[in-house]
Amino acid sequence: MVLSGFLFLFIVITLLVGERFGYSVISDLDSDTKLQEISNDPRKFKIGTVLALIEHGSIIALAAMLFLAFSPYNMMLAVVWTISRITEGLIVFYNEKNYWGLLNLARQYSVSSGAEKNSLIDLGRSILKIKNSRLAFAQIFFAIGTLSYSILFVTSGVVPEIIGWFGIVASILYGFANGMILVKPHKAKQFFSVGLLILIFELVLGGWLLFSPLI
Repeated sequence: MVLSGFLFLFIVITLLVGERFGYSVISDLDSDTKLQEISNDPRKFKIGTVLALIEHGSIIALAAMLFLAFSPYNMMLAVVWTISRITEGLIVFYNEKNYWGLLNLARQYSVSSGAEKNSLIDLGRSILKIKNSRLAFAQIFFAIGTLSYSILFVTSGVVPEIIGWFGIVASILYGFANGMILVKPHKAKQFFSVGLLILIFELVLGGWLLFSPLI
């Protein structure tokens, strides 16, 4: 439980730090600006992406820790969240391979002009669109996994019931929002704002799991 709590908080903190290095969970499709930013500071882009990879790996570790901690309460739900969250982690991990390609595009962008530069901008926009679509697909698995252990928390009483109910509501809304992103990718930023509920849920749950044994 303590390791699970630590990983919940570590994942959130890593994402927030990654944002400081220019990594956005949902990417703006202004590839012209993005390529310029990467060209100006490629090291910042590399650090932000590496932090994202660490976060993705932590998702897989979290799924395993949650399974070890809570599978005795409901094995079926434990299997569902473990498969769902590991699938999510693998998808987003693979997604960064394509996103890393922006680094090479930015190098070409910095020395190009005219039609060649426009072509690179279009290719960069395509990479960002694919990243957003794959992420939204992965986050549906996240929502399924979160819903599974939230149901377990409500039915088992191992975690305060209010946290479990909050997780149920947040995961359903988050899953719906990411489904809408797949249908209307141009509105990704608006729909993904629902993720704030998930962020609060994970901070509260992570804090409780980490510190409740000390209380």
